[in-house]
Amino acid sequence: MTRGRTILAVLVGVALVGATVLQARVGSPTAAARSAASALATGQVTPGVAAEGRVVAYPGAEVKVGAERAGRLVRVLVEEGRLVRRGELLAEIESDELRAALAEARAHVLEADADTRLADANLARRQKLNEERILARTDLDQATRDVETTRARAATARATVARYEALVAKSRILAPISGTLVARAVDAGQMVEAGAHAFTIVDLARLRVEGEAHEADAGAVALGAAVTISADGYPGRSWRGRVEEIPDAVTLRRLKPQDPSRPTDARVLALKVAFAEPVPLKLGTTVDLRIAASAN
Repeated sequence: MTRGRTILAVLVGVALVGATVLQARVGSPTAAARSAASALATGQVTPGVAAEGRVVAYPGAEVKVGAERAGRLVRVLVEEGRLVRRGELLAEIESDELRAALAEARAHVLEADADTRLADANLARRQKLNEERILARTDLDQATRDVETTRARAATARATVARYEALVAKSRILAPISGTLVARAVDAGQMVEAGAHAFTIVDLARLRVEGEAHEADAGAVALGAAVTISADGYPGRSWRGRVEEIPDAVTLRRLKPQDPSRPTDARVLALKVAFAEPVPLKLGTTVDLRIAASAN
């Protein structure tokens, strides 16, 4: 009898546990739905179009600076994170030989100018003699030709100076815009090729978001629509923005979705979002967007 009561008690316990688990499984979705509805009703979740994006610089606010000619860097004057001004010297390529050639070309200009002055004076004298009919016409023609030759030689010398000045100028890598030096890829003593990327400068005061909304939501996104911007690195915080550009066509996704279960080959609306207030977000930060849906 005792053994029978024990078995019965075990069976009843198992049944109770199973009922509890079943009730939890059935009840969870309902509870989650009630929680989501409550959050939406209290304003904790903003309705609208969900999208993902990345913080980028406006066109022209991010510049990759390269060397304009090949050579060895003799000086690198800036470090990453430093503010630079437009026209500031960032680095310099060895140019001793070019500067020597430039000095020689300038000397040739002085020599050509002296020859030109002499030829001009000689022409003036021969013109006077020709007017007095003391000098033959052929001598006057020769003097005229000498003037033209010396002037051409002077022009050639000045062109050579300009060419060497341009080459020397290309030895100086200057900042094309004012901003923050966010990347430096070179060091003093390093050989660089023409066009090789050396620095990246960004005007961090000119940032926005490049977002991607699913093509099915394209009709619900309007120009100027309010946007709520959030990022994983700043839990519980969000910032205001607005849609400032909407393309005329959808494209393939470029951003890698944060949710690995989402397809990477989806077609999206690649819109641009301007910040409506100062934000602490860094360049390249991945953000979540909630775009106020259009009534259309």
